[in-house]
Amino acid sequence: MNSYDVAIAYRIYPKVAESALGLPFSDDKVRLSEICLRSFKESLGDLRVKLWVLLDGCPNEYVELFKRYFDAQDLVLILLDHEGNRATFAKQIEILLGQTNSELVYFAEDDYLYLPNQFTHMVEFLRAHKKDVDFVTPYDHLDCYTLEIHRHPKWVRVHAGHHWRTAASTCLTFLTRKVTLQQKESTFRSYCRRNHDCSLWLSLTKHSLFNPFQFVRFAHREPLFAKIIAKAWLYGWSQILFGERMKLWAPVPGIATHLNGHALSPTIDWIALMKERAVGVALESAQSTSYVESSSSSTLRG
Repeated sequence: MNSYDVAIAYRIYPKVAESALGLPFSDDKVRLSEICLRSFKESLGDLRVKLWVLLDGCPNEYVELFKRYFDAQDLVLILLDHEGNRATFAKQIEILLGQTNSELVYFAEDDYLYLPNQFTHMVEFLRAHKKDVDFVTPYDHLDCYTLEIHRHPKWVRVHAGHHWRTAASTCLTFLTRKVTLQQKESTFRSYCRRNHDCSLWLSLTKHSLFNPFQFVRFAHREPLFAKIIAKAWLYGWSQILFGERMKLWAPVPGIATHLNGHALSPTIDWIALMKERAVGVALESAQSTSYVESSSSSTLRG
């Protein structure tokens, strides 16, 4: 029986990604993690979520962080010993396929900043369009507007006052149905065998894979993208040739951004939002400390 709106597997590790260096608070992963987690919690709104947290080599302060923002009955904390990016992604797949709490599943990474009360729009969009919405990312990736690999016809749809656009690929934070994850499990598991995240998405959406002239251009000018296409074929040839073409959708503007200093979701001042969230975190922490000190004084006087 589905007792929650969304089942979420959230992975976190105590190191700042290189792509986030230079952004505010990138010198303090604990503080940055709390800013992101607070924004995630606020974005969820009234949704009922079951949250599995994969703490990969994280000290106890990260455990306390999640306990502070989520109720114990909705939270499963899993302590891991520096297993790494690919291994923790594999565990996300296992958890979300094994759970029976929700038909909707969400893969979450720790370096995303969310807009408040927006996550529900992704859930509603996925539920409303069962035939042609297979995956939803909260991230309106800047690459979709700047790179040739993303130059292809796109569908745009309006739902509940929000624009949605198809995308060729995204990162590894996304929403889907459990049954869809089951059907495409082998494609996602290819990431654990050293496939590229963009490559596995291209094998699902089947964009930018059938133009040999584009591949030759990439080989000469953009070797990274030639490698991405080659990996899509190497790891996903059966999906590309025989599997169903899937549709991945992104909100415009984004509901969240990956904290990549070179590819933040456009049109939103995410830096200002980070600083605003940091103030909220600091105020909440100060109030909590004040309450504890007041309680201690009252106890001593008593």
